[in-house]
Amino acid sequence: MDVKTLVGMISIIIAGMTMFVGSISPALGMARAVAQALSSIAQQPDEANTITRTLFIGLAMIESLAIYCFVISMILIFANPFWRYVTSQ
Repeated sequence: MDVKTLVGMISIIIAGMTMFVGSISPALGMARAVAQALSSIAQQPDEANTITRTLFIGLAMIESLAIYCFVISMILIFANPFWRYVTSQ
């Protein structure tokens, strides 16, 4: 197995692992945040607007982790700096 094949294979495997972790972790975080928000709204219905607003901001921040992981995996697949280094030698 030559170096080009090895770098390509490792890049694809790491991109897949990045997407795996980057989709499971935010999904679990979002589920917990929504469950806590619903529990808080059930206990204090008068504060539902404030809780909902804070929930949406928190969900956006949690989702940014998944977006960053997606960007990293796309860079590893389509614009891999290691691939350019290997092919230039």
